[in-house]
Amino acid sequence: MRFEDVGRRYGARGPWVLREVGFALPAGTLARFTGTNGSGKSTLLRLVAGIDAPSAGRVTGRPARTAYVPERFPAALPLTAAGYLIHLGRIQGLGGAVARARAGAWLERFGAAAYRDTPFGELSKGTSQKVAVAQALLAEPGLLVLDEAWTGLDTAARAELDRAVRERVAAGGRVVFVDHDPRRLAGEADAVYAVAAGRVTRAESSPAPRARTRITASGGTELPADLRAVRTEGRVVTLTVEADRSDAVLRALLDAGWHIDHLGTEGVRV
Repeated sequence: MRFEDVGRRYGARGPWVLREVGFALPAGTLARFTGTNGSGKSTLLRLVAGIDAPSAGRVTGRPARTAYVPERFPAALPLTAAGYLIHLGRIQGLGGAVARARAGAWLERFGAAAYRDTPFGELSKGTSQKVAVAQALLAEPGLLVLDEAWTGLDTAARAELDRAVRERVAAGGRVVFVDHDPRRLAGEADAVYAVAAGRVTRAESSPAPRARTRITASGGTELPADLRAVRTEGRVVTLTVEADRSDAVLRALLDAGWHIDHLGTEGVRV
């Protein structure tokens, strides 16, 4: 995915919020954007997600499945928490049974399963934020855009969202995020960009390439809880992990009854 000389302003004669923005987001990239309030971060994330269109330049290569969690999520919806997730899942191309299963699984992961039948308007701010994050992860998006998505979540849910981000990246997805906490996923981003005065600049260079192991396994029934981010074809799963974690992952797969079909070491993150 690539931004090429992208600009954005509101109205034909309005001031430019962003000018001449250019960067690339390869598959398997975690990118963080920083900047002060009003610098244009949210505008940029809306462009990344395809919610807004550029006023100048172009964006190419956006994945077909793109998910977005805005800074403020509308809570007054005429659906229950689970009903909303199932509805969104169907819109994103999931079958009814798959949408229901994934809705339940994500509500469970974020500690909101008890509210699956609660009308949206009766949810607390924190629980509605959990549903907002769950809807973005439901269909395993190729591009996940998070604008202060951790705000309002409790400690356990914030940690779960951290894990979900790592899973998306390990599965080859692109994740772009803004968060006010500088400790959020500290040191894990492949690229950090600063947004200031309408411009976007690389704030940090990419980390040195890290050795990773690609594992293909088959024959099992359920994956260990922390290995959910996989590419699945029938009963064959593929996942990519840091090389220094591969022994633990292999042990967990074997203990769960999986047969290891292939191991491959990669010198760079994918």
